[in-house]
Amino acid sequence: MTTLLKHPTRIGSLLLCTAVACSGALAQNTARPDLEGVWSNASLTNLTRRRGLETLVVTAQESLVIAAGIPIGGIEGGFDDGDGVNNTPEVSGDDFGTRAYNNFWVDPGSNLALVKGEYRTSYIVNPENGQVPHLENPTTDFQRTNFGSRYVTGVGDASGPEALPLSERCIISESKAGPAMQSGLYNNNFQFVQTDDYVVINVEQIHDARIIPTFSSAEEARANRRPEVLQQYMGDSVGWYEDGALVVETINVNPQQMQQSSTAITKNGKVTERFIRYSDTEIVYRFTVEDSDLYSQSWTAELSFHATDGQLYEYACHEGNYSMPGTLAGARRQEVEQK
Repeated sequence: MTTLLKHPTRIGSLLLCTAVACSGALAQNTARPDLEGVWSNASLTNLTRRRGLETLVVTAQESLVIAAGIPIGGIEGGFDDGDGVNNTPEVSGDDFGTRAYNNFWVDPGSNLALVKGEYRTSYIVNPENGQVPHLENPTTDFQRTNFGSRYVTGVGDASGPEALPLSERCIISESKAGPAMQSGLYNNNFQFVQTDDYVVINVEQIHDARIIPTFSSAEEARANRRPEVLQQYMGDSVGWYEDGALVVETINVNPQQMQQSSTAITKNGKVTERFIRYSDTEIVYRFTVEDSDLYSQSWTAELSFHATDGQLYEYACHEGNYSMPGTLAGARRQEVEQK
């Protein structure tokens, strides 16, 4: 908010662009990629490489074989196939059973991520093993609940509505809103809008909107950061154009979001994203996570947004949704029965 107040002319530019759709003429500057449009990053590829896969890149035929072996939605069981049989698994031990989705609602993609013509087995490209390089003994009191797993739903502390994961409460989509915008179980569409002073990324899931002010250089961008006390969801993101890419640097993300994110950082970390218009139909998206409090080294992931003729749909997350009162009522009943 502080940056907006410092630059009031930007507000009019942003509102005008959002209302009437920006002209493609904004892409005339070769140092500034044209990112306008609606894009999808749907794929069956995970952030990390699945067990048994040894290489980052596989052939088109191999990708089909791998994709065919991935459970629909990435979850074992828990879906109604339309035959009237309840396939929801029983809860046992650490099993997160009792999911309520059926095939109709699931739209994660049908193949592995296609990036620059290559089928990828993980988003992570560095380290080469495709795994997040977590510190074995982090020297921080940062608490991770790790709800950011790509497909996990119905998991969390049901002691009260505020204790449930942010996505379950329809506040924010931790893995899609950014920093680090990945694909998920459904609603994998994103709309990019550019003005002279801002880039806005409208995320279909939960309709998160990233409003990123852009500046003439990295130095100017960092000099215009918001006060540290403002720990916003999606963090303090500033951007600039460099070598034909939009570079976005984010720090100071709301700790509650980071506790539940697969790309967590502490107050000492940062996420640097690069958006490159690779072709008429593809934006290559690369992000690097740096935080010596949580990771043994910086790590980098890469995926692509592909042009789509579709549109963003309303995400009426809690409209007619009885899952929240049902979850809380069930927890209260369980407490009574255990007394």
